[in-house]
Amino acid sequence: MGHDQDPEDFRDISRREFIAASTLVSGAALAATADLEAAPASAAPEVACALTINKTPYDLKLEPRTTLLDLLREHLNLVGSKKGCDHGQCGACTVLVNGERVLSCLTLAVTCDAANITTIEGLATGDDLHPVQTAFLHNDGFQCGFCTPGQICSAVAMLEEARRGMPSAVTTDLKSSAHLTLTVDEVRERMAGNICRCGAYPNIIASVLAAASAGARA
Repeated sequence: MGHDQDPEDFRDISRREFIAASTLVSGAALAATADLEAAPASAAPEVACALTINKTPYDLKLEPRTTLLDLLREHLNLVGSKKGCDHGQCGACTVLVNGERVLSCLTLAVTCDAANITTIEGLATGDDLHPVQTAFLHNDGFQCGFCTPGQICSAVAMLEEARRGMPSAVTTDLKSSAHLTLTVDEVRERMAGNICRCGAYPNIIASVLAAASAGARA
């Protein structure tokens, strides 16, 4: 409405005219939306990416928005890493990148160029299970098993973090953290990013402590 236009000028518009005008505007908006939806999305150019996954080298061409989790599951058929929340909140997708635990659902695969990646499938050596895997078996550290791959990968990296003396939020003596002894509280805090929907936390903690006592290493 112009500043010099009297609102009373619009009182002569009939209800029928108003509905007709509104219908025309709505129809034009819907048509524009349909045209946008029908237009093919332009694919981003693929990016070269060289990864070593479970000691096997891969030279790949990837759409830059591909997550590491989707690369593993959808492209390479490594389905041990699970897609739980797909928002980085449950930890089921945890894998190791250069020995560090990462949430693969939030990690773009192309950012891992030249990295060494280990998934749950790559922890064992032939038929010999990783010590953390063995500890989970012996201590019943799982129920349905959905979160177990992420729990185990996270535990492997966490034990190495503790071995290097990295403190947690519950570490009481920061000066002597280089000689850290893992406790139930330490393990609970350090594994807090991995959710178990079955509630098997007591046995998960027991499994991690058993692996620590056995000197498990990545």
